[in-house]
Amino acid sequence: MSKPLVKLTIDGIDVEVPAGTLIVDAAKRIGIDIPVFCYHPKMEPVGMCRMCLVEVGMPKVDRQTGEQVLDEAGQRVIEFRPKLETSCTTPVSEGMHVLVSSEPAIQGRQQIVEYILTSHPLDCPICDKGGECPLQNLTIAAGPGKSRFLYEDKNQMEKHVPLGDLIFLDRERCIQCARCVRFQELVVDEPVLAFKERGRSLEIVTFSEPGFDSYFSGNTTDICPVGALTTADFRFGARPWEMNAAASICTHCPVGCNTVLNTRREASANGREVVKRVMPRQNEYVNEIWICDKGRFAHHYAASPDRLKTPLIRKDGKLVKASWDQALAKVAEGLKDAKSVLGLAGGRASNEDLFTLRQLVESLDGNAMLYDQMAGGDLVRHVGLGQTSNLGDLKRGDAILVIASDLYEEAPLWWLRVKNAAKRGVSLIVANARPTKLDDFATLSIRYKLGKAVDTGLGLLAGFSRQKGLSDYKGNTPIPEAIKILKAAENLIVFYGQDGLRYADTLALSESLASLLAASAHVGKPNNGLVGVWTKSNTQGAWDMGFNADPPALRETLALKGAAIVMAADPVGDEPELKKGFKGLKFLVVQDIFLTETAALADVVLPAQTFIEREGSMTTGERRVQRFYPAVKALGESKPDWKILSEVGKRLELDLEASSAAGIFLRIAEHIPDYAGIDYQSLAQVEEQWPPVGGADLYYGGTTYHNHQGLGYPLKPSTQRGEDFKVRWRKPEPMPTQGRLWLIPIEKLYDRSSAVEPSSVLAPRLASPEVRINPADAERLAIKSGKSVSLGVNGSSFKAPVLITEEVPKGQVLIQRHTGLALVEPVVVEIKAGK
Repeated sequence: MSKPLVKLTIDGIDVEVPAGTLIVDAAKRIGIDIPVFCYHPKMEPVGMCRMCLVEVGMPKVDRQTGEQVLDEAGQRVIEFRPKLETSCTTPVSEGMHVLVSSEPAIQGRQQIVEYILTSHPLDCPICDKGGECPLQNLTIAAGPGKSRFLYEDKNQMEKHVPLGDLIFLDRERCIQCARCVRFQELVVDEPVLAFKERGRSLEIVTFSEPGFDSYFSGNTTDICPVGALTTADFRFGARPWEMNAAASICTHCPVGCNTVLNTRREASANGREVVKRVMPRQNEYVNEIWICDKGRFAHHYAASPDRLKTPLIRKDGKLVKASWDQALAKVAEGLKDAKSVLGLAGGRASNEDLFTLRQLVESLDGNAMLYDQMAGGDLVRHVGLGQTSNLGDLKRGDAILVIASDLYEEAPLWWLRVKNAAKRGVSLIVANARPTKLDDFATLSIRYKLGKAVDTGLGLLAGFSRQKGLSDYKGNTPIPEAIKILKAAENLIVFYGQDGLRYADTLALSESLASLLAASAHVGKPNNGLVGVWTKSNTQGAWDMGFNADPPALRETLALKGAAIVMAADPVGDEPELKKGFKGLKFLVVQDIFLTETAALADVVLPAQTFIEREGSMTTGERRVQRFYPAVKALGESKPDWKILSEVGKRLELDLEASSAAGIFLRIAEHIPDYAGIDYQSLAQVEEQWPPVGGADLYYGGTTYHNHQGLGYPLKPSTQRGEDFKVRWRKPEPMPTQGRLWLIPIEKLYDRSSAVEPSSVLAPRLASPEVRINPADAERLAIKSGKSVSLGVNGSSFKAPVLITEEVPKGQVLIQRHTGLALVEPVVVEIKAGK
């Protein structure tokens, strides 16, 4: 229900805004800037800095009659309050008159600036915030020009204080606005920062271990109105005015956060343009104005010295450097001679890469497949989020279901937005075999046993469908309560992942959830639908491009011993047991940025460009298509994947688009019905967003970039286009757990993958190879915490330190992915205590 509108006047301009709007925001809506330091439009106001002082007047009311007093001209008499008021804590009211530019208001703000500067260092020439510093700008615009305070009385405090591995504090520069403290407490719900001492000795401290233990710490440097907080990889790195800015998309998870890559030519890089920092770019549909620390700091792999820079071909059993002509000629020859061709792609490739690979392979009567262990992307095309959906629009009366996913580790911005939706009153159901951080905000937590995720999905479906056999799954204790919540929901969004699941489980689970949404009439409209929590940034785009993840079918295809093109994937590195199948191929081509385990087996290796060096598009897990733009020149002789494929196609006399990524996207729009009518211009469209950030008034929203380059295009699921979707489900494949111990690979944000490990700044936070086990299982196996254990997996052994914790359910052993043991889905494990 919308709030009633209130009429008021600000500096003589009439404005009408919803009741409850703060004066500072009302003024912003008509282009009047009221300076702020402590206030931020994404947080509740506290009125600490007093920088937003204004004069406030109200219509005079006759105490006897209760009517407004009029002057001789018939105009309302306005009585201004005796003292200036903080516009960030004062809501508007009917008939209010606000003076922002009056002499008393100007003098009041001048005194505040003067007071702030009494303890602020005069180090603007060397301060990291110079050039984008709200205090510096407001000192010039709203300061007195001359201070009455003595320089000798300035407070001297410690500089370059590490709050953690990623963030440094300059205590002298802090103006005690508490934005960082409140962001961590109110927005992130990780209160790892606090104030210590009082008065001029007040300072920011961290009490967490490790220090500033949060996945969102970098955002505090964006909203800090001075140079008090700086990041470890950018401190003293560059000046804002000497850097270029390229719009981009984060490629570390399926959220698709909008970013800006700030670059500069560096002598240390032989004059090449390099990425100096990654900044958030506002998109209120996707990431609002935030990014996680992985997206901010894990970009260094693109400039790694280990990058592939030239083509390699196999001669006398060894990979040697070759020219592009030599390499492409060998690829064309190898594909011509093959009886069957497999195109295997990973979910980090762009839509243009994927579409071109599919066209190339299918032109050779081959098969294009997606290398992934999670099913359901085809179902998301039918019952995914309705167009114009926005997690920020969900309200009391709506519901979210998160099942088999640890959003905090897998997609932090979704975790942040889902958590905040729950705090707004949205009913949140979290279902998993183990506890996750989202449980703390859940209306209802469902803890199913290992192997029972599909049973849980079918139990929920049974509340809406009377198909024979479904009632068998309705017996779980929390299921009736969950069904009650879902039946009361006006809107319903379901997130599902692969936490603790095998491929077959994800197939059955996605079908049960898609059917649940269809049976409950929560499809084909905004703020309703299914979202896959994929491990790669563009896995949903791959499904949209016609790829299908099917591990059993992959093994069958490898057994044909034909030719294969592997793009943006390392199946051998992830599953060593696939090595025999790839070695048995008649011809193998790999396109990648590193010499992976799979590439080491190839006949031809072709160097691909990273997202930083090229343009293209990706589709988020919410099915929003977004553009990214080149920020730096290509490293070595690397080329975009689509360009490599089109040049191969040219040698095979195939009709593949070779002019540009934009040209390929036009072909996508022609061949993929969901993308019909979309082009790069559509993806570049923008609209007015609230709050307005990234303008000249950096004090209002911080240094987050305004979005000039495009908010992307939300796709319509087939049900929103009028197509029917029938309820379908299958029985879960039994997972024998009695007397067995299962090793479960889990996601950690800071993994040791090739896209994260090259970032030295994240090194202290990278996931350790430890395994986690329940105390009961540990006691039974005589395992002690902190000691090493030996794991027997698929005939091989692996040693790792062990942590005993109640958070691990009985019968399970948890290990992070990419920590030395190649594992893609749960397996039975033998575990022995180390000597």
